[in-house]
Amino acid sequence: QVQLPESGGGLVQSGGSLRLSCAASGRTFSIYAMGWFRQAPGKEREFVGAINWSTGNTNYANFVKGRFSISRDNALNTVYLEMNSLKPDDTAVYYCAARRQIGLLTLPADYDYWGQGTQVTVSS
Repeated sequence: QVQLPESGGGLVQSGGSLRLSCAASGRTFSIYAMGWFRQAPGKEREFVGAINWSTGNTNYANFVKGRFSISRDNALNTVYLEMNSLKPDDTAVYYCAARRQIGLLTLPADYDYWGQGTQVTVSS
């Protein structure tokens, strides 16, 4: 098993920034990629981005448009989601996920482990 507690969520004004963290523990050697997803009330969970745990290669959703970036610190087993120029539409619960198989895929079903989520609220 892999545990993925997220942290760093909160309330921020439109145009502001937040950095989310996800510190993986447990069988971290089995991880190929880490992903970030989000889910707003009444909407399906959607892909934000993913990072290859070894190489640092990334894949982002189109709506990110250079505002968000994902990075990782292998020594700390931690992945980060840096979010800039936040908009009210970015308000959601943000989830960290881990995938064991090859590929920076975009569907929730493609990920094996999930964190509990952290709330991000962007006020206008």
